[in-house]
Amino acid sequence: MSRSELLGTIMREYRDGLVSYAEKMLGDHGLAEDIVQETIIRAWRNIDRLLGMEGSVRGWLFTVTRHLVIDWVRKPHARREFIGVTYNDPVCGTDATEAVHDALVTRPLLRRLSPEHRAVLVHIYLCDRSIKETACILGVPAGTVKSRQHNALRKLRAVARPEAA
Repeated sequence: MSRSELLGTIMREYRDGLVSYAEKMLGDHGLAEDIVQETIIRAWRNIDRLLGMEGSVRGWLFTVTRHLVIDWVRKPHARREFIGVTYNDPVCGTDATEAVHDALVTRPLLRRLSPEHRAVLVHIYLCDRSIKETACILGVPAGTVKSRQHNALRKLRAVARPEAA
């Protein structure tokens, strides 16, 4: 079996099962897809090892996925951040209808962004963190956070209002 055939087999036969497995542990489909994407990247990086492996490729994939989930849960941001929870300020008087509308509009737009860009926007705008705090949490320089924020907002503007782009 060649490298590309093995990667195709992994995508075809194991991807959905890996996403389901990660989602059961995390309770978040989008995050589960991000974890599985990283699993597949690691499989690609270790493709020669997988080709010569005597054991189960499936077992290796599920083990890597499990370790990535554990690593994600152990990160400090996973303990402080509750994605999907809406904060309602009693002074503003927002009702549930507005929150549902915002979620219906915002989620599809955020899904169009890469995980890196989405994470920056979530930390800065939804969690109300500074660029420096976001950089520390994500483990990247502040300049990278600023660049990702700029590019993500530019893409969102282009998608939300194509005529404005």
